[in-house]
Amino acid sequence: MTRRPPSRQPRRGAASRRSNPGRPSKSATETQRKHMQPQKTAIVVLGAPNDAAGRLSAMAVARCRQALCEFARHPDACILPTGGWGAHFNTTDKPHGYYTRRFLQQQGIPPDRFLECAESSNTIQDAELSRPIIARHGITAIIVVTSDFHLPRAQFLFQRAFPGMELAFSAARTDLPAAELARLQAHETRALAALTQTFKS
Repeated sequence: MTRRPPSRQPRRGAASRRSNPGRPSKSATETQRKHMQPQKTAIVVLGAPNDAAGRLSAMAVARCRQALCEFARHPDACILPTGGWGAHFNTTDKPHGYYTRRFLQQQGIPPDRFLECAESSNTIQDAELSRPIIARHGITAIIVVTSDFHLPRAQFLFQRAFPGMELAFSAARTDLPAAELARLQAHETRALAALTQTFKS
């Protein structure tokens, strides 16, 4: 006669564990909720020279127009202008970012789309002073707008300043005489090499 194996009773708690099949853990639910939150983008417009009357240079206008193109693609984005004061780009009584904002508002960007200005004096400060503003407003993605010749240095500094942040870079075309453009490109090459060496040591 074949002996039937004894029936196995479910362990205590087993039924309750199976009563909600596929239920995500708390950590999984929090991760899903985080990914479901709408992305909040900031377009960071890096500063360029203006004159003693606050008129933007051709380079600054080109960056502003590139920012307008990005805003057209991302109409829910915020605008963060950079630029304070410096002998080489702004000697007026207002920060350079004020003139950037004024120009962009004149082109139709609503006043409530602007974040505070990062009152920087150079590209290193552009990235550093943007950080608390970006954090304060819960920004999750950044589009950095600058000139084409300046892009590699801006990219290097913003990637260091915002590790883990979703970053994109948008280059404004620089229309200058060949000799002047070559001078700017040579300056950027030297500046980037110096930064690379500084952060390596």
